[in-house]
Amino acid sequence: MKILIVDDDPLVRQSLKLLLEKESDIEVSGLAADGQEAIDQCETRLPDVVLMDIRMPNVDGIDSTKQLKAKWPELHIMMLTTFKDEQNIRLALQAGAEGYLLKSTAVENMAQQIRALMAGGSVLDADVLKQIMEPEVHDSISELTERENDIAAAIAQGLSNKEISEQLFLSVGTVRNTLSVVLDKLELRDRTQLAIYYWKRGK
Repeated sequence: MKILIVDDDPLVRQSLKLLLEKESDIEVSGLAADGQEAIDQCETRLPDVVLMDIRMPNVDGIDSTKQLKAKWPELHIMMLTTFKDEQNIRLALQAGAEGYLLKSTAVENMAQQIRALMAGGSVLDADVLKQIMEPEVHDSISELTERENDIAAAIAQGLSNKEISEQLFLSVGTVRNTLSVVLDKLELRDRTQLAIYYWKRGK
């Protein structure tokens, strides 16, 4: 998979590049110093995943994420930052980021999380989850069937549909359809909101 690293600190960019390229399935296709450079490089390099810092000069990570997702909806964006305050987390997820990791994450774990993101999972650092306060939704978790609850739990663990199908011995289509039912019952938009909701309920 091709990754674009976006950070205003050149040392961080180079360090991440060297460490991530030790993974056989990861190719760092570009480095960008701010959000505008990220947009420009996506035009020519077409990465699969963007590792995006939040606070940068010119165009920051939040604005860049909005523009990138508007132009390339299938592009996967992982926020990688030192900031875990509620406002930044909420803004990043609202902008379209599917993952939010802290720079303190070990590179080995980071690579695993990037793969999970590529497989369709949502990735949220455990410390980040504690900071999130989503608007209250009606308490309908008890309305879920056993299968629906199992799939919700697996989504909360960051598993992809394929991984869930293998774990629960279901077809990928059944997992996909059941996930749609769960989102509808809980009045949630996507698997990221489901993961947040599930952990907030303390299930």
